Amino acid sequence: MCGICGIFHFATGQRANDAALLEMNKQIVHRGPDDAGTLVSDNASLGMRRLSIIDIKTGHQPLSNEDGSIWIVYNGEIYNHTELRQKMLARGHIYRTQSDTESIVHLYEEYGQDCVQHLRGMFAFVIWDKVRHLLFGARDRLGIKPFYYCMRDEIFIFGSEIKAILAHPGIRAEFHPSVLPEYLAFGYIAGEQTLFSGIHKLPAGHTLELTENGGLTIRRYWDLSVAEDPQPRERSYYVRRYRELLEEAVSSHLMSDVPLGVFLSGGLDSSVVAALTAKSRREPIQTFAVGYAEQAYSELPYAKIVSDHIGSQHHEIQVTRKQFFDSLPDVIWHEDEPVCWTSSVALYHLAKFTREHVTVVLTGEGSDETLAGYTRYAWTVWNARMDAIYRRVTPSILRAFVRGQIHSAKLGATLRRKVEHTFLGRDGASWPSFYFDNFYSAFSAAEQKQLLSPELQSYADSACSGSMTFWERSSGTLLKRLLYTDINTYLVELLMKQDQMSMAASLESRVPFLDHLLVEFAAGIPSSHALKGLEGKSILKSAVEGLLPHSIIYRRKMGFPTPWSEWLVGEQLQELENLLMEPRSTRRNLFQPDAIRRIFAEHRSRTRDNSNRIWRLLNLELWFRVFVDRDSFPLRKSGGSSLATASSQFNVRSS
Repeated sequence: MCGICGIFHFATGQRANDAALLEMNKQIVHRGPDDAGTLVSDNASLGMRRLSIIDIKTGHQPLSNEDGSIWIVYNGEIYNHTELRQKMLARGHIYRTQSDTESIVHLYEEYGQDCVQHLRGMFAFVIWDKVRHLLFGARDRLGIKPFYYCMRDEIFIFGSEIKAILAHPGIRAEFHPSVLPEYLAFGYIAGEQTLFSGIHKLPAGHTLELTENGGLTIRRYWDLSVAEDPQPRERSYYVRRYRELLEEAVSSHLMSDVPLGVFLSGGLDSSVVAALTAKSRREPIQTFAVGYAEQAYSELPYAKIVSDHIGSQHHEIQVTRKQFFDSLPDVIWHEDEPVCWTSSVALYHLAKFTREHVTVVLTGEGSDETLAGYTRYAWTVWNARMDAIYRRVTPSILRAFVRGQIHSAKLGATLRRKVEHTFLGRDGASWPSFYFDNFYSAFSAAEQKQLLSPELQSYADSACSGSMTFWERSSGTLLKRLLYTDINTYLVELLMKQDQMSMAASLESRVPFLDHLLVEFAAGIPSSHALKGLEGKSILKSAVEGLLPHSIIYRRKMGFPTPWSEWLVGEQLQELENLLMEPRSTRRNLFQPDAIRRIFAEHRSRTRDNSNRIWRLLNLELWFRVFVDRDSFPLRKSGGSSLATASSQFNVRSS
């Protein structure tokens, strides 16, 4: 696990700036505190920070082939590297290390861009080909590892984190207003853009090639096929085979020369990973959990049940309200963009606590998006069936009237939310309304037109454009289309949260549910087997019966809850409103002040639960203060120092 960065000048006579590269590398020291390395070669320069996991003594980067014509900086783990090493040795390549990095170099020599097809694991890397004078980069199939880049003024800059790119003297943090509606809706930007103008993401499953004349070619090398098994088999086959592949994936993810543990929330996914890890190890494994003093939002008791069942050495912490608010600016600095989910803050604290004990953790991410674990999937399938009948028998004008009545009726926040989730409260003729606004959007397009300043209202209709790109590209049954869209959008953002929060603590996280062979098998499971009524992850639950207690396998999903809405009361709520209404905030001219006041008034009166909307607005404002205004912004301080100035905007009281 590492952090990478680099600079490439299109003009071959211009040598890369050594000082700029070193400054960029300093910003990601948390990703690799064990080692650092740089290479300046002609018009290219590569930098890396290393967290030593495999081949601790000789795995230094940048690393080259035998004659020094191919150089690489790489972040990730290749779980089939032993097999690849044997193949490359058989083809006459000479190894100087035991690291998986060296196998990628030799694969590139053999197969060029197609080297990525041979890799099983998580990765983001850049290769400098001195002979051809080009850069070749790649990101893993599911987007487990990050890859950002910027092209400006005949220069290409890349990094594992945006803050590394911003450390280059030619780059400033500039807000990209056209993506604001997508952020307000989803909390993240699907596709290649970011909230920073000119800074892009290399999409998951893509490679890039950059020539010295500035020609950039981005190519998709992997796309998940959602075609169901052409000859469906008995359900028992899919249950048995999924268990076999999952055990294989977990086993492959255990390779490490340093201490390893498991994040254990007490939910099904992390419990399965913990149980299979314990099954593979002779000695007790270490498990780590986080919760809150507010018992309704804490899964710590369930994590303890699993820990006792598998006999792990269990560690747990609780995050207080004060810790939550005090650390939020730091979390934003590490995530580079506004924080999408409140759970990121708890994960940040859990990672720091875990790093005191181990260097690698396995996690349960990816099961919900590949095996239909979220309630929204089954609910949408049901909603679509009912909507088809409703639209046949009810005129459109009457349907619109019903939606309006639901929106304006004097209902309690909980009842309103439930009714709005049904086909009665949604426009079945509009997929963004029927699905995205229903389950993702904090602010729908209509609500954004009331919120955004007049100068930005024209952007509101583009809020769902990023996710709709993948929806329109999807095929198969409704369930398969939902999963494909989420795997390419929602899951990628979840993985970035996981990567950035763990790497903030110099902790490597691994996601065995996202072994690409396991994901491809799951995609072929017939939809009729994937859901059982409104119950998701049916295949996984059957596959692990006997491995975990029945009460854990079949308990209701909580989804890493946070008492955020409970904390939004009294003086705390007023303080947040004051922050968003400060002259400094309103001068950004993004929102209409009356709309902000209305959001807080509705939440205060409990006529509408606006906790998610307030979270979006708060995080955006703090993001501006951290990155654009540079309040105590630690660009020139290694290790991500505390953002005391931004944090002091809160007069926080502990619960």
